[in-house]
Amino acid sequence: MLKKRIIPAIDVANNRAVKYVQFRNPADIGDPAELGQKYAEQGADEILYLDTTASLHSQDVNYDWIRRVAEKLYVPFSVVGGIRTIADFKRVLRAGADKVGVNTAAVKKPELLTEAAHIFGKQCVVLALDAKPIQNGDGNIIRWEVYTHSAHESSGMDAIEWACRAEELGAGEIVCTSIDRDGMKNGYDIALLRSLTGAVNIPVIASGGAGNLAHIHEAFKDGHAEAALVASLLHYEELTVMDIKKYLLQHGIPVRNTHG
Repeated sequence: MLKKRIIPAIDVANNRAVKYVQFRNPADIGDPAELGQKYAEQGADEILYLDTTASLHSQDVNYDWIRRVAEKLYVPFSVVGGIRTIADFKRVLRAGADKVGVNTAAVKKPELLTEAAHIFGKQCVVLALDAKPIQNGDGNIIRWEVYTHSAHESSGMDAIEWACRAEELGAGEIVCTSIDRDGMKNGYDIALLRSLTGAVNIPVIASGGAGNLAHIHEAFKDGHAEAALVASLLHYEELTVMDIKKYLLQHGIPVRNTHG
């Protein structure tokens, strides 16, 4: 079995690391580069940064903070948010990022995934998939819908269908965020993860909802995720990355780098 990854997620607004709840009400939690370095030292496999200023307000990505992150980090990191063109991909990668994630731009222009994969390789291309459950009159989930613009606008697209298409177009992995669970600490959307991992053949990274160690274990064991994004538990110092990895190893989930 491939070893599972633990990826701290850091939201960035106006060049500061912030924490959102359901993509709203940001609270300042520090410097993006220093925070990433702290998690890398704890044993993080990768770091994911989401530039919410760029994605939400249709602004260009600020490359200064990305360069500062690249100077501090010795683990791979991804940048999501505000990337709209191949030129944006190129600038983010040149600034030091290892992977680039797209959501809104890919929904608007799906061929961007193909172009990016052709030029930079699939391993650099991440589909950021923000999904919200759609229920029937009985309250049962009938499907998940794709949201764009930092989870503020519905695209009307089916999340599983879009993920399959994105894989065909060239996405190398998918970061799947359950909008309703983001920052709520009540567990990942396991039904969504199972549906997604059963439909695609590229790695799926679980995002949105980790509130305790059991939730993270569940994302791997029952949701079949290849990696898990963790934010609140780390930002508020309830756990370290090494705490998570040691727990997973004790519960039969293979992980990398447990010598912290």
